[in-house]
Amino acid sequence: MSLWRNYTVSMLLSWRSLPRSVAVGRRAASAVPASMLDFVPSSSSVDRSSLEQLQAFVSQASRLFVLTGAGLSTESGIPDYRSEGVGLYARTNRRPVQHAEFMRSSKARQRYWARNYAGWPLFSSHLPNSAHHALRNWEEKDKVHWLVTQNVDALHSKAGHQRLTELHGCSHRVVCMGCGQLTAREEMQKQFAALNPSWEASVGEVAPDGDVLLEDEQVLQFRVPSCQSCGGILKPAVTFFGDVVDRETVQFVHNRLAEADAVLVAGSSLQVYSGYRFLLAASERRLPVAIVNIGPTRADHLAELKVSARCGEVLSILSAS
Repeated sequence: MSLWRNYTVSMLLSWRSLPRSVAVGRRAASAVPASMLDFVPSSSSVDRSSLEQLQAFVSQASRLFVLTGAGLSTESGIPDYRSEGVGLYARTNRRPVQHAEFMRSSKARQRYWARNYAGWPLFSSHLPNSAHHALRNWEEKDKVHWLVTQNVDALHSKAGHQRLTELHGCSHRVVCMGCGQLTAREEMQKQFAALNPSWEASVGEVAPDGDVLLEDEQVLQFRVPSCQSCGGILKPAVTFFGDVVDRETVQFVHNRLAEADAVLVAGSSLQVYSGYRFLLAASERRLPVAIVNIGPTRADHLAELKVSARCGEVLSILSAS
């Protein structure tokens, strides 16, 4: 399935045309400033010495490898799963869909797509925050050699990143598991609407993958299309839990890491091995590592510098020179 793996920014979508508010059934959802949302983890005060050390770290790097996670997108209004006390795992019983279940069960696909359809207008309306724009500015100044994100929200692409790998894919694309054909998720929304003209659901909190929590009876009548080319199963072009990242993608990222001279982790606890493996590789290569993240990470022992703060608050005041 390497046909749909994305090594660089996708050209399938025009971000400038994305609406700020889209209706689901008879209901509308619009973007909400992250500052208004209580799930955004609080940032501890950062002492001047830590900021100076982080600035020195960035200034000394000439080919910076950046790895980002869900903590980078919370300031755009997208909740994460793992933040202690405020993440979705801590506040709800919600768990992401498993790959095997999605592929095995038509009812699981019906439930997933109904929830995703309901959550899509709000999820797709989120915009990059100051951290995304700061990293894009660093890329323009040739500070960032390559950026790898574990997020599937397309916010780095919306910010204009070019040297980008979406490690777990992107929710803004849908792939046929039979023939590999790609479809823009926004086009799928139109197909869902046509198949379910009278269906509607009350939208609550939207998860990092666009999922919302619905009761089983709410999804019983929801109709799911098949691939128009081959009749195959349609799935978001993302790596679900229980699946693995494509080997070609992993090797591509390792190659970019081998060209780098420093590693910056922004907004990730690194609990998922698919991202953590690159920190292990960086340690083997003796590359200096800095981490900006609220709370502990799996790679704290590998970092020479750890700053506990919101990414947008810190990265936006650093210079790429």
